[in-house]
Amino acid sequence: MSDSIVISLDAMGGDNAPEMVVRGAAIAQVRLPHIRFLMVGDEAQLAPLLAEQPNLAAVTTMRHTEDVVSSSEKPSVALRSGRNSSMRLAINAVADGEAASVVSAGNTGALMAIAKFVLKMLPGIDRPAITSFYPTRSGESCMLDLGANLQCDANNLVQFAVMGEVFARTALGIETPTIGLLNVGVEDQKGHEEIREAAAILRGADLPGEFVGFIEGDDIAAGSVDVVVTDGFTGNVALKTAEGMIKLYAGFLKDAFGSSLVAKTGYLLAKREIENLRKRTDPRRYNGAMLLGLNGIVVKSHGGTDDFGFASAIEVAADLVSNEFLDMIATDFDLLDGNEASANKAAVS
Repeated sequence: MSDSIVISLDAMGGDNAPEMVVRGAAIAQVRLPHIRFLMVGDEAQLAPLLAEQPNLAAVTTMRHTEDVVSSSEKPSVALRSGRNSSMRLAINAVADGEAASVVSAGNTGALMAIAKFVLKMLPGIDRPAITSFYPTRSGESCMLDLGANLQCDANNLVQFAVMGEVFARTALGIETPTIGLLNVGVEDQKGHEEIREAAAILRGADLPGEFVGFIEGDDIAAGSVDVVVTDGFTGNVALKTAEGMIKLYAGFLKDAFGSSLVAKTGYLLAKREIENLRKRTDPRRYNGAMLLGLNGIVVKSHGGTDDFGFASAIEVAADLVSNEFLDMIATDFDLLDGNEASANKAAVS
C-alpha cells in the first residue's frame, strides 16, 4: 500500500520479550492493517513466533542480532557498547528512513540516551521529555515531563507545553487542548521563579492550545486541563503516586466485595459496571510513553506489559506518524515566535 507505515520494533526489549512483542504486533496489525513492521532481534527466537502468526509474518521484515540492552544496563554503557543491540538497530532504522517510528519496551534510560544520540533533537528544543496519557474524570489527559529532566528552567517548561499540546491533538484527538502548569497554588505569585516565568511566556504565546494558568495536584485526576506541564522529578512522583493509589483502591474494592455474602451479592449485581470501571482504568490501554523533542518518533512501552499493552504502544506510534506529529511541533514552535517573526517581516517590507 502506498500509504503504509513501517514501524521498527525492538523485539528483545521488555520483561516478556520477544513473545510479548510478536503477539502485540499481531494484535496491532489486525487493528491497523496499513502497518508494516521491521522487527529487530534474535531470528532463532523470532522465526518460530512469527510462524504462528502468518498474517503478521506477511507484513514483517526481520533483522537479526543477538545483542540486547539489559534492563539494568547503564545508559552510558548501552550507548558505548550496544551498537549492535536490538534497541540501537531499531532506532537506526528510523534515522536511516527505513521506519517512520520505533517502539521499545526496553531500558528507559538507555532508550533515551541512544535515541538522543542517533536521532538528535528537533530545532528549538533543548531537552527531550517523556509524556503519556491517562484517564481522568472528564476523559483523558497527558502529562510531561515524567522523569527525563529532574530540573527544568522556564524555557524547558514552555517547550514541554508546546510539545504536550501537539501530543494531545495527535494522540488524543483534542482540537484545542487546554494547558496548565502544575504548581503549589493557582495564584500568580505562587511557585518558584522558573514556573512563574514560564507562565508569563505562555500567556503571551499564540498557540492552538489554550493556556489556563497554574493548576494543583488534585486537578490532574479531575481532568481540569488536557496537558499537565511540570518538571520530571514532580511528574514522575505524581505518576507513581497515581499508579499506587489505583492499586490501593482496587485492593480495597476487592476486599469490600469479598467481606460478606451481602457484599458478594452486591458484586454480582454490579458486575457489569465494575468491569467497565476496570477497563477504564486498565493501564494497558494507556501504555505507550512518547519521548518528545527528538527528531524522530520514539515510543516507550512499559517493560512489564503484556501483548495487549504493547499493541497499544504501537497504536500510539502509528497515530503520531499518521498525524504528522513532528511537522506539527515545528509549526507550533514557529507560532511561539510568531510575534517576533511578524515584526521582522514587517520591517523588511
